[in-house]
Amino acid sequence: MMKLVALYRTPPDPASFDAHINDVHLPLLKKLPGLRSLDVLRITGAPIGESKYHMLVEAGFDSRAAMDTALSSKERKAVARDLMLFAAEIVTIFHGESLD
Repeated sequence: MMKLVALYRTPPDPASFDAHINDVHLPLLKKLPGLRSLDVLRITGAPIGESKYHMLVEAGFDSRAAMDTALSSKERKAVARDLMLFAAEIVTIFHGESLD
């Protein structure tokens, strides 16, 4: 499985960020063609001290081709536009392949 991952640093206003993620961004992500899974993890700490990260979102696809199709879709454009409006300064995006 291929995963597109967004890792968010702690935002200035976590409550507002969480509301936007839940009410706007995740519904947009769920419209991506070929999406097989969507996992959201609110980060609550680190083994030692506090984490500088607030949230991790993983969007899973059956294959690289399926992910590429989603990334070239009109739905992805809506996701990207929204992401740049609310989290451009705090997000890192990457993709990877599950080892199982």
